Amino acid sequence: MGELGRTLHAWRDRVTPADVGLPAGGKRRAPGLRREELALLAGLSVDYIVRLEQGRSDSPSAQVLTALARALRLTDAERNHLFVLAGEVEPSPGRISTYIPPGVQRIVDQLDGAPLCVCDAAWTIISWNPMFAALAGDPSPLRGRQRNIVYRHFLSAGDRFEQTPEQRRDFRVAMVTDLRASLARYPNDTDLRALIEELRAAPEFVEIWDQPVVGFHRSERKTVHHPDAGTFAIDCDVLAVPGSDLRMVVYTAAPNSEAAGKLRLLSVIGLQELTR
Repeated sequence: MGELGRTLHAWRDRVTPADVGLPAGGKRRAPGLRREELALLAGLSVDYIVRLEQGRSDSPSAQVLTALARALRLTDAERNHLFVLAGEVEPSPGRISTYIPPGVQRIVDQLDGAPLCVCDAAWTIISWNPMFAALAGDPSPLRGRQRNIVYRHFLSAGDRFEQTPEQRRDFRVAMVTDLRASLARYPNDTDLRALIEELRAAPEFVEIWDQPVVGFHRSERKTVHHPDAGTFAIDCDVLAVPGSDLRMVVYTAAPNSEAAGKLRLLSVIGLQELTR
């Protein structure tokens, strides 16, 4: 086991299932995460985690390292050390970061009564809780652009949420406004530029992008068409994370409402999926 493998193993041992919102799941030889649990949290295969820890995989990508740092709840300094051990250049301030501070990740782990996800400055989903997966569909199998909310809205399959024409227009203008702001802040981010170029294949995107319009996210009520829980209305809020470009999308329901009952049902569904 090389230095990278030893360090990953040590960091895995110090994170308990409770730290990341996972059930303890029977007897454990050590209090830390199992390889299977780390693989689940990072969106990687168990075999790849094993190869990394045993020193049989030499060059993990920056995306893999960022996912591991997020799953292991590393500090900024620890994340940078992980990049150094892997022979990668430390994350550049000139590119959009997908790093989630431990405090923000704790919110995702501990706020289990409300579906929520965290997105980066380009609106790519980088973390979520089981309730979000149960409500909106599990992002785990999705790769690349399929995890980007703007891309999916303009160029991919629809989701479970129904919008009125006015909501759709406001949503699109707000998203385009965000992408413009991100491009101004990260003009050298090649992936962001590639995303915008791909989005120009959608006439609806081009129409808004080429106009001097500005929009902002606001609280709104959405109608959900869920395959198990049926159709119901739920409130959606977009929260900015102070000190970063991250956005948190949170779904809530008024107490004792029909939607609150549906969320309780989905919490059971989400737990069943997690423990299978």
